[in-house]
Amino acid sequence: MTTLTRRSALKVFAGTAAVGLLAGCGTGGGSKNADGSVTLRFTWWGNDVRNKQTQQVIDAFQKAHPNIKIQAEPGVWSGYWDKLATQTAANDAPDVIQMDLAYIAEYGGRGALLDLSKQKALDLSAFDSNTLSAGQYNNKLYGVSTGQNALGIFANVKVFQAAGVAIPDDSKWTWDDYIKTAAALAAGASKGGTNYGASYGITDQTLSIWLRQRGEQLYTSDGATGFTVDGVASFMAFQKKLLDAKAAPPASVAQEDVNAAVEQTLAATNKTGMSFWWTNQLGALSKAAGTDFKILRVPSQDGKPQDDGLFYKPSMYWSASSRTKHPEEVATFIDYLVNSTDVAKVITTERGFSTSSKIQDAIKPLLTPTDKSALDFLTQIKPELGQAPAVPPVGSSKVGDALLRRQTDVLFGRADAQAAAAAFKSDADNLIKNAKK
Repeated sequence: MTTLTRRSALKVFAGTAAVGLLAGCGTGGGSKNADGSVTLRFTWWGNDVRNKQTQQVIDAFQKAHPNIKIQAEPGVWSGYWDKLATQTAANDAPDVIQMDLAYIAEYGGRGALLDLSKQKALDLSAFDSNTLSAGQYNNKLYGVSTGQNALGIFANVKVFQAAGVAIPDDSKWTWDDYIKTAAALAAGASKGGTNYGASYGITDQTLSIWLRQRGEQLYTSDGATGFTVDGVASFMAFQKKLLDAKAAPPASVAQEDVNAAVEQTLAATNKTGMSFWWTNQLGALSKAAGTDFKILRVPSQDGKPQDDGLFYKPSMYWSASSRTKHPEEVATFIDYLVNSTDVAKVITTERGFSTSSKIQDAIKPLLTPTDKSALDFLTQIKPELGQAPAVPPVGSSKVGDALLRRQTDVLFGRADAQAAAAAFKSDADNLIKNAKK
């Protein structure tokens, strides 16, 4: 596994997994024990905080359900999808899978995920139609959302104070204001402040926000790309402006930062003043950095918050392998994860804010100041939000890799923004087109 890239692992999955699943071959996950109990393999990506919380949940579940054993398989984002793709290709996927929006069509569309809507042991009555539709693809429910979150700019309060820079008013700031603020933070490094002013945010989710501000979209509802070369070129040119203004790190550092575990990022080590994160990551990031962060709206082109392109995104999903030998036990475990108030009191907001009113009421007295800060932000931006984007189509899970490759070409000076954007558009179109073959 250590020699596989995400692209090569997904290629293996795309070429062999669906064939094996449709043919009914392979062993699948889960096992039957001598005492009559079953063992379910459970995988997730996360950080130290999430891992500890999840193990507490596993222990409580096993105590309440002695006939179901849970084999924990935690991982980190940078290697998670390589491993899952290879396991799925070998018909050895874990039974219960923490899934992301970018991959739900990739796996569900190729027959690798269980249709949860058909599992009687899973009670979905606490979730509204919008929450459930976020986990649907081709009219099948491949994932139940763990909660909702939104993308924001995390401003490191300590870094701003050390650099002598005021935290900007996010109700009216633009991308030009973002560059000016980042440059001021970087200049303040000599005063004991940050090494870099801001991170780039070279992800397909950040690009999606940028495109939405321009009236474009990353993907259309019929599974195609929905953006122009000029739209992506403007995004790439902006990143280059950050570099030229000495407001963000060199390209080599940026590459490392994108793939680093949360605790090892520039943000978590107090080496950058502003960075892009999801609201549910506030607790882990604050703990790792040992300081407070203020969540700011993403800047807009015109300084109007209603035009900043933000939306509520499912934090992640609980999904299950279609090859599991124990679908009823899997559904029982997922039901426990999404409906138990005991689970909610352990996890609180680490996997996002649940849309279940019962869960919301259960955790309200337990919210930390950090949790309340994230919730306040989500509540504040609600009137400004646009419609959620289309579910990314099959083949799109590798688009983020293509974006990083083309964007770093611009930062390293190997290509200009227009050429890199054209190459990225071709990459994205071909990935989706080839996935349909």
